[in-house]
Amino acid sequence: MSQAAQGIDLDTSLGYLLKEASSALRAAMEAVLRPLGMTVTHYSCLELLAQRPGLSNSDLARGAFVSRQSMNVLLQSLERDGFVVRPADEAVGRVQPTRLTPRGRSSLAQATEAVRSVEQRMLSGLTERDQGEARRVLRSLVASLRDPSGGVVG
Repeated sequence: MSQAAQGIDLDTSLGYLLKEASSALRAAMEAVLRPLGMTVTHYSCLELLAQRPGLSNSDLARGAFVSRQSMNVLLQSLERDGFVVRPADEAVGRVQPTRLTPRGRSSLAQATEAVRSVEQRMLSGLTERDQGEARRVLRSLVASLRDPSGGVVG
């Protein structure tokens, strides 16, 4: 029987292992963020706003891996709770960016520390060299999947 007829061997499928790692990472992050009153998406949004000021709602949604509608709901909640400020009216032809408030920055600092501890735990079994190689391989995988030609040289 061919491999295609048998299906994918989940023990050796890199795609499945990546999804499993992603799921485990998200669960670990949710566990440390929950006591801070945050979700991974909430944290991601604050981190993106801190590191890349001026991102549009669409850019924030892409960066946090959620829909624009979900990001808009999240931003409304963050604004209501005092983590961000958004201009009441946008200037014509110019997007006025969402900004972190002091409360948002303080909350982000706590969350970043918690998330950093998860990443350190995740990487604890790897040498610095292995970590660099893992980053290189993951960037290559992402680039290959985003390449519209599918990486085919022709």
